[in-house]
Amino acid sequence: MKRRVTAWAFGLLLVPVLLRGQDVIGIPVGETPPVVTLENLAGDSVPLSQWIGKKPVIVEFWATWCPICAELLPRMEAAQKKFGDRAAFLVVAVAVNQSKNSVRRHLDKNPMPFTFLWDGNGAAVRAFQAPSTSYIAVLDAKGRVVYTGVGEDQNIEAAMQKAIAAPPSPASRHP
Repeated sequence: MKRRVTAWAFGLLLVPVLLRGQDVIGIPVGETPPVVTLENLAGDSVPLSQWIGKKPVIVEFWATWCPICAELLPRMEAAQKKFGDRAAFLVVAVAVNQSKNSVRRHLDKNPMPFTFLWDGNGAAVRAFQAPSTSYIAVLDAKGRVVYTGVGEDQNIEAAMQKAIAAPPSPASRHP
């Protein structure tokens, strides 16, 4: 049975349109998000620190019912093919009008080459100040935000190039 999209969830679909043209969307560029722990789709706890601060990371806030996320998918897949060996691609499934089971069913029918995480209590949404689904934050290898955006026409490739080009932290340099 399909769940009805509430007025609040419908508002998430409109936010990308309203946010385009604003300079700051979500967590400010240059900041490091607070440490949060999410779940994988099997229900196991997974700290984002497993990826953040080790190599560049792209985090997309996503929902099965989000048409803008579906439109963004080809850009995400193209970037993953190009940068997947040098960066982590994380998709945070928000707990708005969907469940872990509905996300799993969706992925069974529509496989995607990303690591999916479940944000059941909104910890990642708060940490990244995610205003809507289709929101993306790209972090460099130091864990600092180098790009944020929302909507289907984001230049993910340019954002990933910026994250990968950022100088590594002193601890990760090799002589």
